[in-house]
Amino acid sequence: MSGNIELLSATLAAAKAEDRAALIAYLPAGFPSVDGGIEAVKAVVAGGADVVEVGLPHSDPVLDGPVIQTADDIALRGGVKIADVMRTVREAYEATGVPILVMTYWNPIDRYGIERFTAELADAGGAGCILPDLPVQESSVWREHADKHGLATVFVVAPSSKDERLATITAAGSGFVYAASLMGVTGTRESVGEQAQDLVRRTRATTGLPVCVGLGVSNAQQAAEVAAFADGVIVGSAFVKRMLDAPDEESGLAAVRSLAGELAEGVRKR
Repeated sequence: MSGNIELLSATLAAAKAEDRAALIAYLPAGFPSVDGGIEAVKAVVAGGADVVEVGLPHSDPVLDGPVIQTADDIALRGGVKIADVMRTVREAYEATGVPILVMTYWNPIDRYGIERFTAELADAGGAGCILPDLPVQESSVWREHADKHGLATVFVVAPSSKDERLATITAAGSGFVYAASLMGVTGTRESVGEQAQDLVRRTRATTGLPVCVGLGVSNAQQAAEVAAFADGVIVGSAFVKRMLDAPDEESGLAAVRSLAGELAEGVRKR
């Protein structure tokens, strides 16, 4: 079975045709449980998310702030495995029909096996992977397998990336480019800042791929601000925090669905 990179591209193009940014939600697999994580993906899509990133929990998540680290720790203590991540992608995709990507650090894929991972992700209906710590110059084997299985390879660019480096990264990527709005780890911020707008402008000068901004967006106002200059708005910590703060799973699901609705309204107010 081929992966869903074409669905991802079509979804982002459809949002653009509606003169709006896409809403991309991030949630870790296995949190608060494997079943609960699948339900959370369904909830954010029901609220209005266009695309979902499913996080593969990692014991040393260098890009993730304390909120996602806490969720990852809960998932890992619950015994989450790569098989559970694949199940999350499969069931979420079958239930929603939206593009589902996996966001993961490189080490788990390297240990699992690139061919095995890409084949299973494609078979589950996945649209691709976001790989924040895989250097582009070391990515050729991964990209070869991802291309073979119809999966997007999404690389992360940062405000510190020089123009020449941006061109190298975007030439190797597919699906979209993940623009980190600021230097540092994930988490909610008071403002997303001008750095993000400058980074999107510089990145667009190197590629025709959609440029989606993440790190720091937590409310409808910020989503609208970012949607004014980006092709997609990525929100993670704010969803995870709603789940963490909820007294029970049912309340958590209602909270993330509600937040997705507010953010979906925000990206339409660009």
